[in-house]
Amino acid sequence: MKILPTEFDGQAIPRSHDEATDIWWFSVIDVVQVLTQQADYQTARKYWNKLKERLSKEGSQSVTNCHRLKLPAADGKNYLTDVATAQTLLRLVQSVPSPKAEPIYQKQIALMPETALRRVSKRRLTLRVLRTLRPSVDVQR
Repeated sequence: MKILPTEFDGQAIPRSHDEATDIWWFSVIDVVQVLTQQADYQTARKYWNKLKERLSKEGSQSVTNCHRLKLPAADGKNYLTDVATAQTLLRLVQSVPSPKAEPIYQKQIALMPETALRRVSKRRLTLRVLRTLRPSVDVQR
């Protein structure tokens, strides 16, 4: 696993790349710290713990999808911290009341129709191919 920081709103966010699965894991607490504009890490950690508790009670799958990895902290040591994929983070961001969070999920929502349109187009193409290859098979749905 490679550990490479990324920058979000001028603050370094620790992230780790799992080369075997090609998945990036981001530090949830650091993202929450930026979104809630917390000055120190401990306040952001407490906010995340409370949010995680609330989401768990609601039955949110996003909290279940968070894992723990050792990432470098400000003091240079590696500590276990909650991490999430970009997709899980987008779901978590929607739970954080923050003016910085709005543009993130609005951008994601704006991308959804294009993705949905591609899926529909692929499905239609697949149906046409199936009908061409097997005209006797009724492909309805």
